[in-house]
Amino acid sequence: MVDTRAAPAKTVSVKTTSQPFPVTIASSTKRSSVAWRHCTRVAVAGALLVLAELALGSDPEGQANLTGKSELPSGTGLAAAFPGDAGLKGNAKVIFADNFESGNLGEGWDETGNKNGQVLQFAAPEAGAGLGKRCVRVEAHLGKDTGGGLTKWFEPADTVFIRFYTRFDPGCDYVHHFVTLRANRSLRGSDKWSGFGGAGLKPEGSDRFSTAIEPWGNWGRWTPPGRWNFYSYWHEMEPSKDGKYWGNSFGVPAAPLIPRDRWICVEFMLKHNTPGRPDGEQAFWIDGVLQGHWRGINWRKTEPLKANALTLESYVTDTWTKNPINVVSFDNVVIARAYIGPVGKP
Repeated sequence: MVDTRAAPAKTVSVKTTSQPFPVTIASSTKRSSVAWRHCTRVAVAGALLVLAELALGSDPEGQANLTGKSELPSGTGLAAAFPGDAGLKGNAKVIFADNFESGNLGEGWDETGNKNGQVLQFAAPEAGAGLGKRCVRVEAHLGKDTGGGLTKWFEPADTVFIRFYTRFDPGCDYVHHFVTLRANRSLRGSDKWSGFGGAGLKPEGSDRFSTAIEPWGNWGRWTPPGRWNFYSYWHEMEPSKDGKYWGNSFGVPAAPLIPRDRWICVEFMLKHNTPGRPDGEQAFWIDGVLQGHWRGINWRKTEPLKANALTLESYVTDTWTKNPINVVSFDNVVIARAYIGPVGKP
């Protein structure tokens, strides 16, 4: 009598930069050719699936930029139906919105960085900009302060979009840090601060990650303020030459230089990954045109860790910035669950 019981299964781990993917191939003393071909196809398909999920690291040259192939929207978005953003905050897809047209400075936000009351103030946008009567002006002074801004904690979403308008004064020099989206363990107690700080250190994957849309001067090679890029921290980021973990860059070197003395509509998106898998994304738009889109980012290892804090700031240092006073303005800030697009026209 022949023993037809299946032999112990063999498990093959296909290694990638994400978690190993177990591929199980059944063995038996009798195996039909049809069953064997089926198992082989399953094993190969599983291996190819994993190999396609290679985690993305730093991309300063934009080699992994998917803009030309991206199916993300561009042009008009949610805001098109709300001229000047009036009433936009009432839309069900909007998490937070502030056009600074009413209230006191910092009202509706959770933290205000305004050293000695000399950094932040309301100002009037230029006539014809379509941005209302008030904006927030950030005046950074070398040797006295590093600039300042506003921070808002919010209920997270699987995919979050941030849109704001900004203007660099004609004499504005390089800006060291700009608008940052941070992931904290929760919105309560000390956990709401887990995503702040940690410069030079690699996140663990359960404590924090962040991405910032910033003007990058390429070590002084580009005219200030430079070109837009992402500056990101996460647990699979690459170390710098000094062995420390400074933010990784996702750039578009072929993009136009950032103009000064005019309002710019900036929007960026972050899609959370399945914990432990590199299926996260980020993208950014300038004046409604998609400039950068990256997939394959393993932002986090645990489900509770989500992007839930936005810091709107202009932060300068004397590393590259030489002008004694550097002014940046902000207006019409929106956090939403869908693409927002530029301010709607009357």
